[in-house]
Amino acid sequence: MNKNLIFAADKPCGISCSKFLSQIKKKYGIKKAGYSGTLDMNASGVLIVAFGQYTKLFRFLKKTPKRYTAVLWLGAKSKSLDAEFIESVHELEPFDMQRLREAAAKLTGRITYAPPKFSAKRIEGKRAYDLARAGKEFELKEITTEVFDFKIKSYEHPFITFEAEVSEGGYIRSLGAMLTSLLGIDGCLKSLRRNSEGEFKYENEKSLLITDFLDLEENFYEGEKEDLLLGRVLQKERFRNSAHGEYFVLTDSFLSVIRIDQNGVSYILNRIQT
Repeated sequence: MNKNLIFAADKPCGISCSKFLSQIKKKYGIKKAGYSGTLDMNASGVLIVAFGQYTKLFRFLKKTPKRYTAVLWLGAKSKSLDAEFIESVHELEPFDMQRLREAAAKLTGRITYAPPKFSAKRIEGKRAYDLARAGKEFELKEITTEVFDFKIKSYEHPFITFEAEVSEGGYIRSLGAMLTSLLGIDGCLKSLRRNSEGEFKYENEKSLLITDFLDLEENFYEGEKEDLLLGRVLQKERFRNSAHGEYFVLTDSFLSVIRIDQNGVSYILNRIQT
């Protein structure tokens, strides 16, 4: 087996990403592996997994938009915004579907909000969810998420099923909380599934061609290929495209990521075996 692989796994509900990765490493007999795009323990769905050197390429992947399906429980109050820490449940009268759609229509575009305190954000080196579970007081900086689409798919009181497409780093629990806030009620997510992450979809952990999933333009070096293989200084005039930017370059069975700017050419990554 090639030690450098990338694929989309399907994380089940009820397990952390790190424990799920441990299971995958054991399954494939791999020591060096990583994942991109943390899913909550109570969420399921697509998780990008890479082995070997491909873990270095996570930040260059086509990972936007992220597509989710969620079930929102109207009337349920939870400090974690999901079903993990439900504090109370209030019976509510059913809502008119038109009112729900009008509220949902307000949740597209660039939205600024504070992430859930039960999240993987780090506060002075510690995970926010660990601090929240320990009862510590803290505040999280606001973030901005691009919500490309937000649709209510069905409504069976007191549950709303909705789909959302968001930019990287978006929190669907927060979107659910915003919807219930617009309705003037409490609510939390009953379930959450990530259907896809950018170009990544679950296909039985099929190995993917890394160059198809890089969010970089390919460039071509017209000098000696040994220059790249040996990590020598490169002249931007010898690249087919000398415009400023970041590119990937293929040489034999290796991949490099380079940057071209006013200072010349620099390596970001070199000699990643494909």
